[in-house]
Amino acid sequence: MKKKKTTIKDIANVLNISAAAVSKALHDDTRISDKTKKAVKQVAENLNYQPNHLASALRSGKSKLVGVIVPRTNSNFFSSVLQNIEEVLNKKGYNIIITQSNESYKKECDNIDTLLFTQVDGIIASMANETVDLSYYEKVKSKGIPLILFDRGENDLNVDYIGINDYESSHSIVEHLVNNGCKRIAHIGGYKRTRIFNNRIRGYIDALKKYNLPLDTELLTESGLTIKDGREMMQQLLNLKERPDAVYVAGDYAALGALQVLNENNIKIPEEIALVGFGNEPFTDMVTPRITSVKQHSEEIGKQAALAFLKYNKDEVVHQTLNKIILNAELIVRDSSNKKALLN
Repeated sequence: MKKKKTTIKDIANVLNISAAAVSKALHDDTRISDKTKKAVKQVAENLNYQPNHLASALRSGKSKLVGVIVPRTNSNFFSSVLQNIEEVLNKKGYNIIITQSNESYKKECDNIDTLLFTQVDGIIASMANETVDLSYYEKVKSKGIPLILFDRGENDLNVDYIGINDYESSHSIVEHLVNNGCKRIAHIGGYKRTRIFNNRIRGYIDALKKYNLPLDTELLTESGLTIKDGREMMQQLLNLKERPDAVYVAGDYAALGALQVLNENNIKIPEEIALVGFGNEPFTDMVTPRITSVKQHSEEIGKQAALAFLKYNKDEVVHQTLNKIILNAELIVRDSSNKKALLN
């Protein structure tokens, strides 16, 4: 037989007080004595009472829950952002519900539906690679729920956004490679339809123009930036009649795949081909050679995303406009691109 769930009325019957008094005691209402609060909480524990947060949210209009959507949780960047969002929100009495899209637009839409059904007070999200149609995010806005985007977001939604200077970061990577003597620089990019990857591609192209380097279409590719993608794109570059002398990859996992292929083909790094990633995942400092990468300040992005939501937590009517917080990323130079160090 299914065990009956304990209700506020059950606690009230044990203590011979009203259900309203029990509810007030559980919410630390100042009108209830400390003695009664203590007795109510003890009986609630004895009866294994679990509050119905959904019902509470419907009554009060606040669930104290914030939904967070990430493309994946198995990257240091996203896990660090999540940790810092939770840390800030927990201090203000909020809990977070974490969902991941696995880079799928459909899964992302399902996540949004689930979070809306759960009556979350806000949604903080980084978009999936597949996402082009923004109607589901417009649906969040239409319900008056604060929407905060980080890392991957679109200006057209006119909401708060926290990210890094992707264009400038990309430009500085090419500049670094040029300063290390590279003249034929390839870019394994993300999909141009995603704004941050488009900005990285733009930064790459403009930097090539600045230094009068050739813009060869066969040196620029788009992908999902997985390890497998990195391996496939790197092999394509090695198959070219004229190989690149440097490869800039828009994500560290794809950079790891590229590194594997270079090592398997006994390519000297960085002497023959220099390599740069993006994201500063922990493994970039553990592999051989260590991979030059871009630090995205995930801790600060997480904190700022949470603070952006908290701006709206007392507003009965939410009016959002495009409000961007752009952090300066940092190029971490390591063995995979530092040709100058070999000359010293």
